[in-house]
Amino acid sequence: MREDEICLCALKGIIDVVARKWSLFVLNVIGNNERLRFHEIMDLLDGVSPTTLTDTLDKLLTLGLIKRDSYLETPPRVEYSLTAEGSELRAAIHPLLMWAARKDPAKGRDPGCPVFARVAICP
Repeated sequence: MREDEICLCALKGIIDVVARKWSLFVLNVIGNNERLRFHEIMDLLDGVSPTTLTDTLDKLLTLGLIKRDSYLETPPRVEYSLTAEGSELRAAIHPLLMWAARKDPAKGRDPGCPVFARVAICP
């Protein structure tokens, strides 16, 4: 391989996550809020079913992109937050989000969007 080439095989592990409809939304809303409970995520992601959200959270947990903290309270409380890996992936997809927003400015700047991305502005 040349120095300017990279093997695309590295995508095999992460492409399933990125390609799933709700994965990037879930990573983003958790990242925006630091810690969220299941129903808070449901409220922020209009249109996701409880089964789909459960499956998505399980996949992200398995891959180590989010963590699940359980609290022994009555009623029981569970919160989800990003791991360091999840934060890195979220930061890595911001250029893609910015590209998509430029392609469709009306949707990219929709003030009613509940799943906005907070992007650090560089001076």
